Amino acid sequence: MTKLFTLILILLAGLPDLQCHVTTADHEMLVLEGQSVTFPCHYEPQYASYVKYWCQGRMREFCTSLARTGDAGAAQPGEKVSAVDDQVQQVFTVTMNNLTEADSGWYMCGVEIGSGWTADVASFVYIRVIHGLSTVNNQLRGEEGSSVTFECLYSERYRETAKKWCRAGDWSSCVVTGSDGRYEDASVALSDDRIGSVAVTLKKLQTRDTGWYWCSVGEHKLSVHVQATPPTAPAESLTSTLTPDQAAADPPPGLITGQSGSSHIPETLLVCSSLTFLAITVVLAAKLWKMRNRPYLLVEQEASLREIHVEKSHMPLQMTFTKPYPD
Repeated sequence: MTKLFTLILILLAGLPDLQCHVTTADHEMLVLEGQSVTFPCHYEPQYASYVKYWCQGRMREFCTSLARTGDAGAAQPGEKVSAVDDQVQQVFTVTMNNLTEADSGWYMCGVEIGSGWTADVASFVYIRVIHGLSTVNNQLRGEEGSSVTFECLYSERYRETAKKWCRAGDWSSCVVTGSDGRYEDASVALSDDRIGSVAVTLKKLQTRDTGWYWCSVGEHKLSVHVQATPPTAPAESLTSTLTPDQAAADPPPGLITGQSGSSHIPETLLVCSSLTFLAITVVLAAKLWKMRNRPYLLVEQEASLREIHVEKSHMPLQMTFTKPYPD
């Protein structure tokens, strides 16, 4: 009996692998309470006309359905969960609104294959809903004399709670939003939208403002680093002021006036004409020299031919006689 029970457990443990061969991309998403989250599900082109679904759970058989597309591209706006299927881009996009901590858990985004023997194609994500503070970037940089703005995000339960901005380690430096959600002085301004974000603007940054700060609400505080950088030196101006007489007497380089243009053209033509005439003269002189010395060249060639003929006439004649064979 014990062996049979063990075998059943092994088969049950392997059941998801036998029935649910899926493509997964497991990861975790952190979301502040009261905020929204959007999750894109990409699928292959052959599944464009298939039904897509979004459910809470990690096994298809025990997954609570939250959204489903009966039609391609159908959506349910205004609800806590909405889904849109873009068959052109092959992406099924799910949006969950006004999340609470009870919404934390595993979610499945799947393509319904429609066969009991073929597993759906799906991907998974774990959504963790937390309360407290968050930010996109906690590193601020700005030039001295400029202003920088930081956005501190908070969860829904702190919408009516006062927000604080403090120099890290010094609670006496804290400034607090009033009943209207605002605070402002010569160096800092706070503005709470009462939805989930408070904007902190540091004005006229100075070197002494560099350091760590806290954005605080309730028992939570978020560390933010601010760095004031030296201002960028402006480029030196090379513009000079000239009187009308100076400008006419000495035009700036790169500008050609009518008088300077007319004086340069004859000089250029004169130089070109001189070079052309010199080249023609050299060619003509070379041709005349060749024509003048041609008779002497012919005489020298004829004399050389005569010497060769005489030498050949004085060469001894060599003959070879062959003795006839005896009869």
